[in-house]
Amino acid sequence: MADYKAPLRDMRFVLNEVFEVSRLWAQLPALADTVDAETVDAILEEAGKVTSKTIAPLSRSGDEEGCHWKDTVVTTPAGFPEAYRTYAEGGWVGVGGNPEFGGMGMPKVVSAQVEEMLNSASLAFGLYPMLTSGACVSIDTHATEAIKAKYLPNMYSGVWCGSMCLTEAHAGTDLGIIRTKADPQTDGSYKITGSKIFITGGEHDLTENIIHLVLAKLPDAPAGPKGISLFLVPKFMVGDDGSVGERNTLSCGSIEHKMGIQASATCVMNFDGATAYLIGEPNKGLAAMFTMMNYERLGVGIQGLASGVRSYQNAVEYALDRLQSRAPTGAQNKDKVADPIIVHPDVRRMLLTMKAFNEGGRAFSSYVALQLDIAKFSENDADRKRADDLVALLTPVAKAFLTDVGLETTVHGQQVLGGHGYIREWGQEQLVRDVRITQIYEGTNGIQALDLVGRKIVGSGGAFYQLFSDEVRQFISGADSSLGELTRPLAVALDMLDELTDWVLDRSRTNPNEIGAASVEYLHLFGYTAYAYMWAMMAKAAVGKEAQEDFYVSKLGTARFYFARLLPRIHSLNASVRAGSESLFMLKAEQF
Repeated sequence: MADYKAPLRDMRFVLNEVFEVSRLWAQLPALADTVDAETVDAILEEAGKVTSKTIAPLSRSGDEEGCHWKDTVVTTPAGFPEAYRTYAEGGWVGVGGNPEFGGMGMPKVVSAQVEEMLNSASLAFGLYPMLTSGACVSIDTHATEAIKAKYLPNMYSGVWCGSMCLTEAHAGTDLGIIRTKADPQTDGSYKITGSKIFITGGEHDLTENIIHLVLAKLPDAPAGPKGISLFLVPKFMVGDDGSVGERNTLSCGSIEHKMGIQASATCVMNFDGATAYLIGEPNKGLAAMFTMMNYERLGVGIQGLASGVRSYQNAVEYALDRLQSRAPTGAQNKDKVADPIIVHPDVRRMLLTMKAFNEGGRAFSSYVALQLDIAKFSENDADRKRADDLVALLTPVAKAFLTDVGLETTVHGQQVLGGHGYIREWGQEQLVRDVRITQIYEGTNGIQALDLVGRKIVGSGGAFYQLFSDEVRQFISGADSSLGELTRPLAVALDMLDELTDWVLDRSRTNPNEIGAASVEYLHLFGYTAYAYMWAMMAKAAVGKEAQEDFYVSKLGTARFYFARLLPRIHSLNASVRAGSESLFMLKAEQF
């Protein structure tokens, strides 16, 4: 596998030239005095070093060794505890955390770049700090000041990890039917009893304590999702002075044996009357959990992007080095027995597809992160609400589309390597196995599509969508004529998406099956259109600068490839959605 190189040049381009983030930060008082271009540049530089030099070398060995479980104890692969300490000591776990409790306080658009680098280096390693950061978001937003002061500093510093214990063996995504119980105690605490599955980082040897956020039901809770509460359950009890005390009554029953992310401990967690503390209000646990869900789902989308980036770097290095056959136009390297495979049209198709998806995905994930920052830090009510609505609309697209194309991109990389892409020694097949989980957890991509179409499109009567459509139209109308080759097909794609949105809204009024039937293809059409918007913005930032640096020539060439070869996929997606739901229900269940 090629050594990982953090794509700092492209990250700086997206932040500084496409979105001009410094201008936004200057308008947000909460950020104006804490973040600037120089600070961010230093953060990205250092993050690139620690991820490429300390974490990336462990990816392959970690996959080979995996995690080990014995008598409730989980051991991570060799080198992981030391690397985690190095990562934590750099302050990286708390890069987006509340400064009041020891976090760096960086906006999400910055921490998103760090997340990408971390997950490109090792997706399995990156899950431990990711789950910790997610737990911190919920604690910081919903817990009492005493709980925040007691737990957040050690979590941001990486001394303690976090986990989120949501689903159960019988429940899956349907959290309303969970059975884990929380019994109130006279001292204000609770006793949690139940079993949770698929718990990332539920048990490990990286930190001295693990702070679990657990969904459970109170004795008098209403049925369904409205009866779920959120609790903090420490692995080891924590004294008033922050010291770690006796072990709580919880344990890891086993670890899952998975297709990929072997170095990530995915646990069955058993709670046997474990001491717990309520986070937020009783029976409002889902609301508290969803506070961090937009951050986590965007984070999973970034994992898909990160895997694609690593795949592309491997494939490019291989394509430039591997000699095989001659170019269709004749020998390019006449002094050698064959030409490097990058001369072949199909190899270029795969490499450019990967490059276009990766760079488009980086821009799109950064765009969604910016909306999260505006929603969190803006003092303007209208701006904050608009950003909130855009986040609601775009989060399922970011999670599902980034991970769907992430799988496509890792498979393209495997194909470029040919037979070497299928054997373990080259590391490429690991990326295919690892990225596959990103389409499943934090809500499968089918669930994300249902959320987009059912809740965000139909549920808002198209209002959320109109915010996005209006913004893209404003960009098109204000674009210079030199971008016409891109803005014209962008306008065509947006017209199609507008019309399809109206079609789905209309059909859903008379046939509830239309939402589920349309959802996945609709989300993909939305994703391709959103990427087209990103590529048009990137082209606008690059045009006229070609003489300065080959980077801009490459950017414009990739933009043209995206519009010529990838955006046309929307036509088949549009046809699939408009075919309706009837063909899905022609067979009775017993006829399958």
